[in-house]
Amino acid sequence: MTIDWTALGQVFGVTLVVTVGIVGLFTVGIVGASRKPAQEGAAVAVAAPGAGARAGGAVAGAVAAFALCAVAVAYGIYLIVAA
Repeated sequence: MTIDWTALGQVFGVTLVVTVGIVGLFTVGIVGASRKPAQEGAAVAVAAPGAGARAGGAVAGAVAAFALCAVAVAYGIYLIVAA
């Protein structure tokens, strides 16, 4: 029995890249979801102009990042079940 080291290295490399990518997307989702819009009556001098709009965009980005994570997980499950 011999080991195909090239194939093993390719599997390791792809697994590493995909894992880091999914964890990175999930982290972006967590950071985006944790953004809070500026509250009414908050000190205006502290908040940057357009901070509420950025928070809304961050939430939309978080939803997109979580959706991409869900698609990646669903595709992985599909690959396992289809085999």
